[in-house]
Amino acid sequence: MDRLDAMQLFVRVADSGSFSKAAIASGVSQSTVSKQIAAIESRLGVQLLRRTTRGLSVTEAGQQYYDSILQLIEAVDAAEARVGHAQVTPKGVLRVAISAAFGRFFVLPHLPEFFALYPDVTIDFDISERHANLVEDGIDIAIRIGALSDSSLVARRIGGVRYATVGTPAYFERHGVPRHPRDIENMPCIVFMFQGASRAWRFFENDAPLVVDGKPVVRSNDAEHIRGSVLAGLGMGHSPAWLYARDIADGTLQQVLADYSPPAFPISAVSPAGRRQTRKAQVFIDFLAEKFRQVPELSLPE
Repeated sequence: MDRLDAMQLFVRVADSGSFSKAAIASGVSQSTVSKQIAAIESRLGVQLLRRTTRGLSVTEAGQQYYDSILQLIEAVDAAEARVGHAQVTPKGVLRVAISAAFGRFFVLPHLPEFFALYPDVTIDFDISERHANLVEDGIDIAIRIGALSDSSLVARRIGGVRYATVGTPAYFERHGVPRHPRDIENMPCIVFMFQGASRAWRFFENDAPLVVDGKPVVRSNDAEHIRGSVLAGLGMGHSPAWLYARDIADGTLQQVLADYSPPAFPISAVSPAGRRQTRKAQVFIDFLAEKFRQVPELSLPE
């Protein structure tokens, strides 16, 4: 490992406060990280990290070193970018946070083509319905659906998606077809959980938002469990349309209340602020944006 790689390891350790998280983000063993940091401290003759039972913190000397090498790393990235993107070969481990169902439906099928274009890139997926802390978890890119609440992130909109309210034909035969969002308040519903709380169903009426709570019979933080429960006829679902697109097309599910669907939600690729985006991250985001443009359920509205 050369000196620049070791410097990048130190930055990841300082950002995440963890040898293990830095190791995962960098695609190396924890012992390698520990040895590289020890070698830097030995070469400089100073302690850069303070190790306690509660974790790691940066010493005063470590903060000075961090500020200096961060500028150096950004300068190297900028120099490579100026040479020309076509001449800079993307390589290394790319950590991507994404939800399980969305990744399985719309990212994994395209990876053979991506790796044919960029064989020196390795993708490490962090699969979760929660929003990962990009810095602490060593994430390079997160794919997020919906409004972004964290203003400290750098975001690029790469798609859009509308919500669909659906149920099986048999379900609607038993419970009736809702004509207005308020009709669902006493109807069995499958509800998505986010960070421990049920997510309300949002509609739009007369250009104003309308929030409705259905009668939950199943709640889950996993999109595929939501879809499976809807397909089993347990209740209605109200989720991004991509989750049900194939089922609506083949008649397995019936969409209702389409006239009350809220405006499209953005699909964004987000990354930590304050860092120049790596070439591997740039090409991956560009690749996904192009693929999403070819999918009607994910394309940006005109």
